[in-house]
Amino acid sequence: MIIALIVVVAAIVAIAAVLAVRARGSHGGHGLKRRFGPEYDRAVARHDGDVKAAERELDTLVERHGGLRERPLEPAERERFEARWTAAQERFVDSPREAVAEADRLLAEVAGARGFPDGGQYEDQLGALAVHHPHHVHGYRRVHRVARVTHGTSTAATPGTPGPGEGRVANTEDMRAAMVEARALFDDLLGAARHEAGRDRAPERVSQDGSRSGHHLPRGFHRHQAKEG
Repeated sequence: MIIALIVVVAAIVAIAAVLAVRARGSHGGHGLKRRFGPEYDRAVARHDGDVKAAERELDTLVERHGGLRERPLEPAERERFEARWTAAQERFVDSPREAVAEADRLLAEVAGARGFPDGGQYEDQLGALAVHHPHHVHGYRRVHRVARVTHGTSTAATPGTPGPGEGRVANTEDMRAAMVEARALFDDLLGAARHEAGRDRAPERVSQDGSRSGHHLPRGFHRHQAKEG
């Protein structure tokens, strides 16, 4: 009986070990690339091509935020957020800096309302969004950086691959492009994109004049038409 019990316990331990290895394997390598998409490449770039270091970073994000369950928004909440974003887009024509700052605040608030970490902890919130909205989270990163540099705040401590308007004073075109890219995450958080395939293609559906299918930007929001605020 003792020998049989030992054999059973050993078998259970072995099965548990195999399952643990498989679970870790699903997070690493190709599993991480599938899960994070463009964020995987950005993580590798942040680590100067060190794939293992990048995958350790992404694995940590999955362990920390993978169990998060997003809270659905009430219709009234969604309407209020949509109205504020529309107002920010319209404000962009005369005050692009204020509009970008409002877009940054609005994304933080929407994410908080959906159950993500509080916007006051930007890095933590960004990491959680990267796990659950990897195809659009860069829009938040970009608009956050542009909002900070337009107000003279350094962005050196904010991780990520630099892009247009990042690490220097942002011009009107930088701000416009940041708001357009941020809109994809805003829509995703509000649940405007109903089909996974449509969400995956969303970044490619941004036209050269800044419009996106299903959304009409106000006159004056198009390229080179906004005033410097």
